[in-house]
Amino acid sequence: MLEILQNFESTVGEAARLRPLVLIGLGAAAVGVGLFVWLGGLSLRKLWVAIAGAVAGGILGFVLIGNGVAPTAASAVVAAVIARVFERVFITVLAAALAGAIGFAVLAGPYIESPQAVSAANHDGASARTTTGRDAAGMEELKAYALDVGGSIKRAAWQMPVQKWAIIALLAVIVLVGGFALWRPTAALCFSVLGTILISVGMILLLLYKGAGPVSRISSRPLIYAGVFTAMALFGTVEQLLLCRGAKKQGTRPRKAGGQKETTQEKHRSWRTG
Repeated sequence: MLEILQNFESTVGEAARLRPLVLIGLGAAAVGVGLFVWLGGLSLRKLWVAIAGAVAGGILGFVLIGNGVAPTAASAVVAAVIARVFERVFITVLAAALAGAIGFAVLAGPYIESPQAVSAANHDGASARTTTGRDAAGMEELKAYALDVGGSIKRAAWQMPVQKWAIIALLAVIVLVGGFALWRPTAALCFSVLGTILISVGMILLLLYKGAGPVSRISSRPLIYAGVFTAMALFGTVEQLLLCRGAKKQGTRPRKAGGQKETTQEKHRSWRTG
């Protein structure tokens, strides 16, 4: 998996010289949205659920129905409404899918081949192209690279033994059961991990524009960066649970206290009159 990211680093590095504003905009947007999801996912969960449902529905509509704008938009709207109505179920399923995806990324690493042919073939003729030609060629290179990565992931999925698929399924089932039993901690962990991923992706894109080689640094010390990622995810989970729980208590205590007083008074009245 790290080999694919390193090759992606070189491929995007070429595209960054062609369209730097796109890379900066995507990186800054990912970091900004990631901060909100990481630290305030539970407080704005209705908004994030609708957005996540729309994105998932749009992707499914694009893949299953076709590449038309109307079917994709319609499927995105329908999925956003369904995700909003079944909010708790959607977040639980999203957390289970995220756990399975992370497990697959870790376990499928040895079986994924690094797609290097596309980048090497396009790099040879890059110097002889005009600015417009290089811009179009850079986008085509990224598209070809994405298709090659998708093929590598599919081949790795077929090559993985059943034992590793059982581990991935077990992780997803554990998170799924935990989501229905302990919904708030599971939701907080889900939003925290998603926010951490978005922040990491945004920082990588911004550092790629600067030419700092972030993926190479991560691959040289994977355990350190994995520890940082885990610490960020745990901190975001605890922070969301504490802050959102405090806000909920402040809003519900007066009502509960009032309700208890009324029931107590009613009990005294019924005892006296009875």
